[in-house]
Parts: sequence; structure tokens; C-alpha cells
Amino acid sequence: MPSLAADFLAVLALICVAAAVQMIRLRRSGQVVFNGGILLGLAIACALPILSRLPWAELVDEVSDQAIATIELLHAAFVILTL
Repeated sequence: MPSLAADFLAVLALICVAAAVQMIRLRRSGQVVFNGGILLGLAIACALPILSRLPWAELVDEVSDQAIATIELLHAAFVILTL
């Protein structure tokens, strides 16, 4: 899975560089800067092939474990702070 994350980050970095260059060009020429939704759509479109190879069951299991641990930590902090 680290290679998939690295691939995704590489694609995201390339999109950010391309967007930054485009923004600089547009601002220097005085044109209207395009909407950020376009960039989000491009990022999702580029990431779809990578995201389709992720093991979703393992990912969801890890996220749910992390969410439960976070809730328990916040609950413990709340109890300690309200004593």
C-alpha cells in the first residue's frame, strides 16, 4: 500500500505544480482565475485509477479503528478535564 500512496501523492504534486503555474500565468496576464472545483475534478480523475487498486476493506477497517480510538481519547480527555 505504500507504493499506492506514493503514486497518489506524486500525481497530486504534479497537479498542484501545474495549477500553480497556471495561476501565476493567469494572474500576470490579468485574466480571471478559474474555479477551484475544476482542480478538484482533475485531481479526482487522475486519482481514480490509483484508488481503484486500493484494498478498501482493509482501509475502512483501519479508518474505523482510528475513529473509535479518537472518540475514546476525546472521551477520556473530557472526563479528566471535567473532574
